[in-house]
Amino acid sequence: MAVTLEQAQRVGYTCLKALLRFAFMVANNLVAIPSYVLYLIVLQPLRILDSKSFWYIEGVLFKWLLAMVASWGWWAGYTVVEWGDDVKAVSEDEAMVLVNHQATGDVCTLMMCLQDKGTVVRQMMWLMDHIFKYTNFGIVSLIHGDFFIRQGKAHRDQQLVLLKDHLEKYYRSRNRKWIVLFPEGGFLRKRRETSQAFAKKNNLPFLKHVTLPRLGATQVILKTLVALQENGTPSGGDAVRKESKSKGLQWVIDTTIAYPKAEPIDIQTWILGYRQPTVTHVHYRIFPVKDVPAEPEALTNWLYQRFIEKEDLLTHFYETGAFPPPQGQTKAISREMTLSNLWLVAIQSFAFLSGGMWYCLFQYLYHCLF
Repeated sequence: MAVTLEQAQRVGYTCLKALLRFAFMVANNLVAIPSYVLYLIVLQPLRILDSKSFWYIEGVLFKWLLAMVASWGWWAGYTVVEWGDDVKAVSEDEAMVLVNHQATGDVCTLMMCLQDKGTVVRQMMWLMDHIFKYTNFGIVSLIHGDFFIRQGKAHRDQQLVLLKDHLEKYYRSRNRKWIVLFPEGGFLRKRRETSQAFAKKNNLPFLKHVTLPRLGATQVILKTLVALQENGTPSGGDAVRKESKSKGLQWVIDTTIAYPKAEPIDIQTWILGYRQPTVTHVHYRIFPVKDVPAEPEALTNWLYQRFIEKEDLLTHFYETGAFPPPQGQTKAISREMTLSNLWLVAIQSFAFLSGGMWYCLFQYLYHCLF
């Protein structure tokens, strides 16, 4: 079939746009990440004198870095619509966020949709596959205190011990509030067949849009971060919220990400922007930690039930284009998440100005010394 001039022009435009976006992303990383590291090196005396202020500044810089990643998708037309509970109500409390995992774009989507949730982004900790340690963002996550977990039975027990130690050492000392993890332990396309075989063998529901979650990391987080007595409600007022801050982990936020036509966005698409503008849908459901069982068997069943509910949510979404309304209601209400272009431009400008400043400084020092 012959290619028309219009089709050739469209392909050429897409390739040129992808090339320019890739060049911008590379430049963005070259100025932003070294600047983040250098600012924190210079601020090391503050870390000794006033650790709280140091980690506050680090958190702000971390949030700005994640906003830069969000901007790559935002300016390509990849937006987010939110459903379910309003997580802003618990943004100042400690929470564990459980997310289904379809592709690398899930992380970028979370980086975007959590930007307007108060202090969440700068005070959050991520649990991610150890391979991300060796990416361009690895050094940032290491400094911030995220945890890189190795998958597989051979590493499982050791990794859970390391996770517990990591949480005890860094979570409270750096004033973290939310911890994000993907309990499925891998991408949907990679784990679906194994999960379905396990479900069939153990007489568990057959899941197509999610996989059965793994218990280990969730159990360690709950055991390590949950206080003995738990909490109020999101609408309990300032007194309840103030009291809850001293009580450890307060909430579990069950987060379900859905892509149109079940076609997830990967990191390459997010960077290059060759896919048409896409709206990703994110559904939240908040559970008080006091309602989450502590015993391993009961916790496993509870966690399985959450992912069975995710399956139902995603099935409904792929059939209708919307999530179902909450129980007892007749209509589901969605909220379009927005980012300020002016704010994103300001952050990008700060990054490039910082990169230029550090370059000039090192050039000056080089000429002085040599």
